[in-house]
Amino acid sequence: MKAHGLSWLDMKGRLNSFQKTMLEWNGIHPYSAIHVAQIRGVLDAMRLRSCLSLTLEARGLTHLTLDREKGTFQYLGGAADCEIRTLCGEEDPRQALVAEVERQLNQPFVLAERFCPFRFFVAPAGDSFFLGLVYFHPAADAESVALLLKEMVNSYAEGGRPGSLDLLDLYPDGRAHLLSRHPAVVARRLLALPGQVRKLRQSHRPGYRDADNMDNGFVFFSVASEDLRALVDAGKSWDVTVNDLLMALLLKALSPLAASRRRARKRRKISVGCIVNLRRDLAVDSRRTFGLFLGSFTVTHEVQDGISLRELAGDIRQQTSSIKRHKLYLGTPLELGFARFMLKRSAPARRKKFYPKNYPLWGGITNMNLNSLWEQRDKQAPLDYFRGVSTGPVTPLVLSVTTICDWANIALSYRSTVFSQPDIQNIVNHFMGHLKATRGEV
Repeated sequence: MKAHGLSWLDMKGRLNSFQKTMLEWNGIHPYSAIHVAQIRGVLDAMRLRSCLSLTLEARGLTHLTLDREKGTFQYLGGAADCEIRTLCGEEDPRQALVAEVERQLNQPFVLAERFCPFRFFVAPAGDSFFLGLVYFHPAADAESVALLLKEMVNSYAEGGRPGSLDLLDLYPDGRAHLLSRHPAVVARRLLALPGQVRKLRQSHRPGYRDADNMDNGFVFFSVASEDLRALVDAGKSWDVTVNDLLMALLLKALSPLAASRRRARKRRKISVGCIVNLRRDLAVDSRRTFGLFLGSFTVTHEVQDGISLRELAGDIRQQTSSIKRHKLYLGTPLELGFARFMLKRSAPARRKKFYPKNYPLWGGITNMNLNSLWEQRDKQAPLDYFRGVSTGPVTPLVLSVTTICDWANIALSYRSTVFSQPDIQNIVNHFMGHLKATRGEV
């Protein structure tokens, strides 16, 4: 196959700014993400292994190579050689899944000359089974992986044979240069930079008991359909987005653990971040393009005692509406480039402390609606689905929200050196308590 006069095997892609930064993060802590789907039918391990391998081979997603000095990557193709673990002997497969996701988040991908950027695990569950796809996050974002996993599940349901698949566009270089497509964003982001720096200097720093301890913990919980419906109704009634409400809920849940900020002279606020899917802004054809297209932004608030969720979400909306109106999230490469510049000039021992000191986030959110990618009327659609994302060195907690059918699954990955298990349980309890209260406020 040839494209633009080049053999497929001669083609290479250029790493975009987010990918380069993720590689820097991966040098500090394994930077991976995980999707887990519950699949209908009794597990046929041999058929599953075959369809996973054949789909990766048909899509050209095998034997990834990275050239960090030149900022390029390439898939060499060929036979897949991915790890597949089977979890067994557990009465409750969900307990085993949580433990496995935590283990996988802390297990690095070995960046050999060529390597497979995917790992898999399965857990039988009677007349269904759970399939976990672990991926090297610099290689792809959640949307690419959800669509890839959908193809694998369809292949399995159809007897283990991959469908008639065109080779994916693995090297979308032109779309990777965000600022060249949106030059006005450079000026807007630079103008907004002093305000962002001021907010970060007003932000309380989480306490790291041991900055060298990069271990991630993991928990998982669900939002029932009636609670999700109440949250959506509250957003419409209060003129805020569901994402605004999720950030407000996270801030409310974190506030009790940051109570010492009340005694601080300057740093009295809490900052949290949010990941943005850039595919719509960049006109990316998601079903034909595999890669990573992400931006980000932060919001900051004092979260005063007694502030209502409605008032807090309204304050958050004032920040996010300005960010969206000016598309400031497209200027993320400027911020990431500066961070890489500073990290490369820092001693290895100081790199782990760079973000906690200079970018004091308490948490972050990544939000995905599976229903927009995988129609639930599809008889092969999963019975359940959740995700987990490494915290990396940037934030001590990541809230991964996945909407499936009429409910939502929420996973929390967290730095165990910042949050204890009781801390995390308190965060979950506060989050769900404030969320359920919306049912009586609309």
